[in-house]
Amino acid sequence: MSKARYFGLSPTDLSLRWLLAFLLLMIMSASAAAGDKTAVYWLERLGPALNMTSYRGVFVYARGSSVHSMQIAHRYRNGIVEERLVLQDGGSGEIVRRGMKVVCVLPEQGRVNLEQVIPSGTFAEAFSSQLTPLSRWYRAELKGEDRIAGYDVVAVALTAKDQSRYSHRLWLEKSTGLLIKSHVRSSGGEVLEHFQFTSLEITEDIADSEFEIRTEGREISRTLNEHGRASGSQDEFSKVPRMQGWSLGWRPEGFEPAAAPVSGKGQVVAFSDGLAAFSVFVEPAGRVNMPIGASRVGATTIYMRNLQSENGVFRVTVVGEIPPVAARQVADSVQINKAFALGAGDM
Repeated sequence: MSKARYFGLSPTDLSLRWLLAFLLLMIMSASAAAGDKTAVYWLERLGPALNMTSYRGVFVYARGSSVHSMQIAHRYRNGIVEERLVLQDGGSGEIVRRGMKVVCVLPEQGRVNLEQVIPSGTFAEAFSSQLTPLSRWYRAELKGEDRIAGYDVVAVALTAKDQSRYSHRLWLEKSTGLLIKSHVRSSGGEVLEHFQFTSLEITEDIADSEFEIRTEGREISRTLNEHGRASGSQDEFSKVPRMQGWSLGWRPEGFEPAAAPVSGKGQVVAFSDGLAAFSVFVEPAGRVNMPIGASRVGATTIYMRNLQSENGVFRVTVVGEIPPVAARQVADSVQINKAFALGAGDM
């Protein structure tokens, strides 16, 4: 009696089992190859997915103790991005975008900041550029898989390599690379900001009617520039930001000048490392007493100090997505020259 017969298997049964085992091994190898994607691979997919994936859903955005919910319809068709966001709490209001034109209907209470919601997603501008600079300041690694809002996702961690920036955790939908959830985390692991879809449908079947304005109220129109920022008719954003009459003695390594809004009686320059950003405002202090020191809402730090010069007092304000210690170092390094101080009264 053969060994195969001894174990209750005929030669035919044994051959079939070997074939099934071989096929299973092939399937497992193919699955491993499909899942053998690097963190950089998923980050490269994220940028295009934010604009070029069509979907509808509801997401929540938590920042400190503040939690907001928004309904969104997003469509990419014939090279044009269309989007409609509707506030779900805190009063009524909506934002509708078609291509580079944005219309904002003001809510009954509070304000809508176009810079916080356009382009769609927190990372749209950051990940549309090259990822090489990011690798110098953040360590990217895969953190497994999960299921969120009914979709299979892969988790990617962007861990800051120094104490002057925050870390990020991203959850991306596996078939499209769409951002489903994100965290901004402190060096100690505390979640400072949280974005997540609570319901989501990735679909090309989105009707034109879903992008029509339905809220009654005062409308404000803007046209986005090539950087995705809203700009008005009077050049609200400086194309080439410069520190005129003042200097910055220190800033976190990797943060370079970026586009910034023009300040009425002073100057502001924004800096970005390709993912996070902060702005430095320098202006005459005036007669209004403002609180000095640091405050933080979610991942956004506001640090203010008064700077005494030969010809008056200036207020230095640092606002952005950096830790309070880094914001203070930036503010303390600001120096004002005599020409800027003398001309401040004429601004």
